[in-house]
Amino acid sequence: MGILTETAYAKLNLALHVRRKRAEGYHELETLFAFCADGDVLTAEAADKITLTIDGPFAEGLAVDDGNLVIRAAKALQVAVGVTTGARLHLTKNLPIASGIGGGSADAAAALRVLSRLWGVDGDVSAIAFTLGADVPACLTSQTARGEGVGEALTPLGDALAGNPVLLVNPRVGVSTAAIFTAWDGVDRGPLVQGDDLLYIAQSARNDLTAPAVTLAPVIANVLAVLERQSDTTLVRMSGSGATCFALFETLEACDTAREAIQKSHPAWWTLSSVLR
Repeated sequence: MGILTETAYAKLNLALHVRRKRAEGYHELETLFAFCADGDVLTAEAADKITLTIDGPFAEGLAVDDGNLVIRAAKALQVAVGVTTGARLHLTKNLPIASGIGGGSADAAAALRVLSRLWGVDGDVSAIAFTLGADVPACLTSQTARGEGVGEALTPLGDALAGNPVLLVNPRVGVSTAAIFTAWDGVDRGPLVQGDDLLYIAQSARNDLTAPAVTLAPVIANVLAVLERQSDTTLVRMSGSGATCFALFETLEACDTAREAIQKSHPAWWTLSSVLR
């Protein structure tokens, strides 16, 4: 079969409403998931055992032991379907770590997809995905969806936003998701609006984790302000628990112009110009 390749698409939260903290400690969420056409890249080929190597601009510090989500996903799938062979996996880490855009969850989902192909798995692996993290089921499909519960209850929302230019900006500051949720003030500010216009829903929504994230990493406010100043944006927001922020644009030209301007004014920041899937 040779070497198979999967993209671990960058995840965006176009909206993220935190409704309440549940008894077991998780938070009840309402979110709009969207995915970029770009992300990390995972390859797999047949081997006797499961191994993982990592390269790329954000590979430093990532372990390749059983704590890595790619390894965990591979072994969980192997056990679930009774596969006795392994796989040689290689991850090119293009996305910042702990940055609110899927990261490890997207990588785990890509592992489930590519290994399902390699091992000939024919069936739904979303139950396995949820054991690996609340965002992994959404990353498994990597399609625009409304997420509820802890993010795992998904309602597909079609491809109306596909091709929409998007610019991602990260100030190269990692933030802890657990710390952000701990700093959330606990106020339920209401649900997402209903309707078919996804951009309107997103524009009328919010990310309830922005305020606590800015408290812990004030540079996030700077990133949002810089994006707000760009021309022809239709939505500016922080994704997930940060620190990555993004802007949707009316045209590819406006998106690329903004990226060039931000790279010039803030050369230390990471940027990615992409389109939504």
